[in-house]
Amino acid sequence: MKAVLFDMDGVVVDNLPYHVDAWLLFCERHNIPLTREVFYRELNGMNSKDTFEWFYQKEMSRAEVEVLEEEKEILYRGFYKEHMKPAAGLVTFLKALRAHGIKTALATSAGPGNIDFIVDGLGIRDQFDAIIGGAEVRKGKPDPEIYLKAAALVGVDPADCWVIEDSLQGIASGLNAGMQVVGITTSHTAEELAHTHWIAADFVDLFEHLQERIS
Repeated sequence: MKAVLFDMDGVVVDNLPYHVDAWLLFCERHNIPLTREVFYRELNGMNSKDTFEWFYQKEMSRAEVEVLEEEKEILYRGFYKEHMKPAAGLVTFLKALRAHGIKTALATSAGPGNIDFIVDGLGIRDQFDAIIGGAEVRKGKPDPEIYLKAAALVGVDPADCWVIEDSLQGIASGLNAGMQVVGITTSHTAEELAHTHWIAADFVDLFEHLQERIS
């Protein structure tokens, strides 16, 4: 384990219910049928462009997506701002990794506005050696591109990387990149994440568990 690559939403912060509330309100305003169950099953982990193209069933330009995305993200930030906090054990886990010389990267489908909102809101930017968002890749999760790029940014072979994910799309991205994957049970049950290499509710004692597994 030479690097740990983190998803953000549902991993670094347990914020997905607020994102889903924002998506549901956005879709209600735009007369798009969406339920919470469909979101978790079909859309969780996708980047905004893929999500909007799923809604509208057509290819969309980056400019078209940005207008819609900003509307939705304003809703999300309003819902989540007063509730923002790091996932249990996260800061201790990050510090343990860095103390042991293990590289860290954030690899999220989120756009730059939401990345800044969370990373700076929590004051953890200095805990990551690299940060890459959905706007910096051509293919979103479950394609492995984002995790392969994150590994390259920290100079670690994909086989020596662990990915920490909550969504089925993100887990597939990590596995497709040839990495070990920890499944966090914020979006799915442990049974649904049984194809990962380790399952955890949060980061409490996770460093010790991973050390035991790789020793």
